[in-house]
Amino acid sequence: MGTALVTGANRGIGLELCRALRARGDDVIAVCRKSSPELDALGARVVAGVDVADAGSMPALVAAVGDTDLDLLINNAGILIHDDLDHLDFDDVHRQLEVNSMGPLRVTHALLPRLGRGAKVAVVTSRMGSIADNTSGRMYGYRMSKAAVNAAFVSLAHDLSDRGFAVVILHPGHVRTEMTGNTGMVEASESAAGLLLRIDELTLAETGRFRHANGQSLPW
Repeated sequence: MGTALVTGANRGIGLELCRALRARGDDVIAVCRKSSPELDALGARVVAGVDVADAGSMPALVAAVGDTDLDLLINNAGILIHDDLDHLDFDDVHRQLEVNSMGPLRVTHALLPRLGRGAKVAVVTSRMGSIADNTSGRMYGYRMSKAAVNAAFVSLAHDLSDRGFAVVILHPGHVRTEMTGNTGMVEASESAAGLLLRIDELTLAETGRFRHANGQSLPW
């Protein structure tokens, strides 16, 4: 048992991560912009009103965590906006970079002083951020934002290893959630279970790896 903080906790994968963590006895700090009845029912410590794309939200997040030491930080909050070359809105691209790339780095940086001995840091990214795996084009903002956060967390893996913190970069699979229009291939609960398995088996020797929830290593 330990204390885990999960962003984007009010629905989808984030909600199921919180549910699974609570079920196994962990204390959970569930961070979101707006809570949900499903999240409120879990008995987690809900910290609402936090937008990971807004640096102004970080002091409130840090204050809400207080002097609690975190054993696990899961950066899960993210957005997806469909685009293609003929329908490319650069404001949408920028928004995805702010949420999907800057957000996880912003949250992790703000909470570094609260990471306890041997803590683990995870980011829920996407294999769509893999350059080698891009065989279909499109999705410019989403792909760019996920490639950027992958790069950032590899750097974090190097920089945090001397402090004893392990980092993992995780693809959840094609999950049936509101974000994907419920078109995915696996349920959020199944994805969350796989993600937690990957986190649980993470050691400093494997810090910085890019892994699928099913255990597969993914190309950059």
